[in-house]
Amino acid sequence: MTIDINNESGMDVDEQVLLRLMEYNLAELHVSPDADVAIVLVDEGAMESLHVQWMDEPGPTDVLSFPMDELRPGTEDAPTPAGLLGDIVLCPQVAETQAVAARHSTQDELILLTTHGLLHLLGFDHAEPDEEREMFGLQKELIAGFHGAERRRHRA
Repeated sequence: MTIDINNESGMDVDEQVLLRLMEYNLAELHVSPDADVAIVLVDEGAMESLHVQWMDEPGPTDVLSFPMDELRPGTEDAPTPAGLLGDIVLCPQVAETQAVAARHSTQDELILLTTHGLLHLLGFDHAEPDEEREMFGLQKELIAGFHGAERRRHRA
Protein backbone atom coordinates (compact mmCIF):
# COMPACT_ATOMS: atom_id res chain seq x y z
CA MET A 1 0.00 0.00 0.00
CA THR A 2 1.32 3.37 -0.90
CA ILE A 3 0.17 6.31 1.20
CA ASP A 4 1.78 9.52 0.00
CA ILE A 5 1.58 12.57 2.27
CA ASN A 6 2.63 15.93 0.88
CA ASN A 7 2.47 18.93 3.21
CA GLU A 8 2.37 22.15 1.18
CA SER A 9 0.36 24.04 3.83
CA GLY A 10 3.16 25.81 5.66
CA MET A 11 1.81 24.42 8.95
CA ASP A 12 3.55 21.83 11.09
CA VAL A 13 1.47 18.62 10.94
CA ASP A 14 2.32 15.24 12.46
CA GLU A 15 2.38 13.26 9.23
CA GLN A 16 3.20 10.02 11.06
CA VAL A 17 -0.15 10.17 12.87
CA LEU A 18 -1.95 10.65 9.54
CA LEU A 19 0.01 7.73 8.06
CA ARG A 20 -0.92 5.44 10.98
CA LEU A 21 -4.54 6.63 10.74
CA MET A 22 -4.73 5.75 7.05
CA GLU A 23 -3.10 2.35 7.62
CA TYR A 24 -5.59 1.65 10.42
CA ASN A 25 -8.65 2.82 8.45
CA LEU A 26 -7.68 1.00 5.25
CA ALA A 27 -7.17 -2.23 7.20
CA GLU A 28 -10.50 -1.82 9.02
CA LEU A 29 -12.29 -1.20 5.71
CA HIS A 30 -10.58 -4.23 4.12
CA VAL A 31 -8.96 -2.22 1.36
CA SER A 32 -6.28 -4.10 -0.60
CA PRO A 33 -2.71 -3.60 0.60
CA ASP A 34 -1.99 -2.78 -3.05
CA ALA A 35 -4.27 0.27 -3.10
CA ASP A 36 -2.73 3.73 -3.36
CA VAL A 37 -3.92 6.97 -1.77
CA ALA A 38 -2.48 10.46 -1.46
CA ILE A 39 -3.00 13.10 1.23
CA VAL A 40 -2.12 16.65 0.28
CA LEU A 41 -2.15 19.44 2.85
CA VAL A 42 -2.55 22.89 1.31
CA ASP A 43 -2.91 26.47 2.51
CA GLU A 44 -6.14 28.44 2.42
CA GLY A 45 -5.43 30.05 -0.95
CA ALA A 46 -4.83 26.74 -2.70
CA MET A 47 -7.85 25.17 -1.00
CA GLU A 48 -10.07 28.08 -2.02
CA SER A 49 -8.95 27.65 -5.66
CA LEU A 50 -9.79 23.93 -5.56
CA HIS A 51 -13.10 24.61 -3.81
CA VAL A 52 -14.15 27.11 -6.49
CA GLN A 53 -12.87 24.93 -9.36
CA TRP A 54 -14.44 21.63 -8.27
CA MET A 55 -17.41 22.57 -6.09
CA ASP A 56 -18.21 26.03 -7.48
CA GLU A 57 -18.28 27.37 -3.91
CA PRO A 58 -16.36 30.39 -2.59
CA GLY A 59 -13.80 30.33 0.20
CA PRO A 60 -11.53 27.61 1.48
CA THR A 61 -13.01 24.40 2.85
CA ASP A 62 -11.61 21.83 5.27
CA VAL A 63 -11.34 18.70 3.10
CA LEU A 64 -11.91 17.68 -0.52
CA SER A 65 -11.79 14.14 -1.89
CA PHE A 66 -10.93 13.19 -5.44
CA PRO A 67 -11.74 9.49 -6.03
CA MET A 68 -10.00 7.74 -8.90
CA ASP A 69 -10.86 4.06 -9.41
CA GLU A 70 -14.23 4.16 -7.59
CA LEU A 71 -13.14 1.49 -5.12
CA ARG A 72 -15.51 0.47 -2.32
CA PRO A 73 -14.85 -1.03 1.12
CA GLY A 74 -14.24 -4.74 1.07
CA THR A 75 -14.89 -7.53 3.55
CA GLU A 76 -12.55 -9.87 5.36
CA ASP A 77 -13.30 -12.56 2.77
CA ALA A 78 -13.29 -10.22 -0.24
CA PRO A 79 -10.97 -7.22 0.21
CA THR A 80 -11.18 -4.25 -2.10
CA PRO A 81 -9.11 -4.94 -5.24
CA ALA A 82 -5.84 -3.15 -5.85
CA GLY A 83 -6.17 0.26 -7.41
CA LEU A 84 -5.88 3.98 -7.00
CA LEU A 85 -8.20 5.29 -4.29
CA GLY A 86 -7.50 8.92 -5.07
CA ASP A 87 -6.50 12.10 -3.26
CA ILE A 88 -7.58 13.66 0.01
CA VAL A 89 -6.83 17.38 0.18
CA LEU A 90 -6.78 18.94 3.65
CA CYS A 91 -6.45 22.55 4.77
CA PRO A 92 -4.83 22.62 8.23
CA GLN A 93 -5.59 26.34 8.66
CA VAL A 94 -9.34 25.69 8.29
CA ALA A 95 -8.98 22.59 10.48
CA GLU A 96 -7.32 24.72 13.17
CA THR A 97 -10.24 27.17 13.21
CA GLN A 98 -12.76 24.32 13.37
CA ALA A 99 -10.79 22.61 16.14
CA VAL A 100 -11.02 25.72 18.32
CA ALA A 101 -14.80 25.84 17.78
CA ALA A 102 -15.09 22.08 18.53
CA ARG A 103 -12.82 22.40 21.59
CA HIS A 104 -10.33 19.77 20.52
CA SER A 105 -6.85 19.78 19.00
CA THR A 106 -6.01 20.57 15.41
CA GLN A 107 -4.56 17.04 15.20
CA ASP A 108 -7.94 15.59 16.26
CA GLU A 109 -9.66 17.70 13.62
CA LEU A 110 -7.23 16.48 10.96
CA ILE A 111 -7.89 12.89 12.05
CA LEU A 112 -11.62 13.50 11.64
CA LEU A 113 -11.21 15.21 8.25
CA THR A 114 -8.81 12.56 6.91
CA THR A 115 -11.21 9.78 7.90
CA HIS A 116 -14.11 11.74 6.37
CA GLY A 117 -12.15 12.24 3.15
CA LEU A 118 -11.26 8.54 2.95
CA LEU A 119 -14.91 7.54 3.32
CA HIS A 120 -15.78 9.84 0.41
CA LEU A 121 -13.04 8.16 -1.66
CA LEU A 122 -14.73 4.83 -0.90
CA GLY A 123 -18.12 6.02 -2.14
CA PHE A 124 -19.78 7.19 1.07
CA ASP A 125 -21.83 10.38 1.02
CA HIS A 126 -23.99 12.36 3.41
CA ALA A 127 -26.48 14.08 1.11
CA GLU A 128 -29.44 12.07 2.43
CA PRO A 129 -30.25 11.48 6.13
CA ASP A 130 -29.76 7.69 5.94
CA GLU A 131 -26.44 8.13 4.10
CA GLU A 132 -25.35 10.69 6.68
CA ARG A 133 -26.17 8.33 9.58
CA GLU A 134 -24.22 5.50 7.95
CA MET A 135 -21.19 7.60 7.01
CA PHE A 136 -20.92 9.55 10.26
CA GLY A 137 -21.51 6.39 12.32
CA LEU A 138 -18.68 4.59 10.51
CA GLN A 139 -16.49 7.69 10.76
CA LYS A 140 -17.03 7.83 14.54
CA GLU A 141 -16.33 4.09 14.88
CA LEU A 142 -13.08 4.32 12.87
CA ILE A 143 -11.81 7.33 14.83
CA ALA A 144 -12.60 5.69 18.19
CA GLY A 145 -10.84 2.50 17.07
CA PHE A 146 -7.81 4.47 15.90
CA HIS A 147 -7.56 6.36 19.20
CA GLY A 148 -7.73 3.03 21.02
CA ALA A 149 -4.94 1.64 18.83
CA GLU A 150 -2.84 4.75 19.49
CA ARG A 151 -3.32 4.38 23.27
CA ARG A 152 -2.23 0.72 23.07
CA ARG A 153 0.74 1.73 20.92
CA HIS A 154 1.91 4.29 23.50
CA ARG A 155 1.62 1.76 26.34
CA ALA A 156 3.70 -0.83 24.48
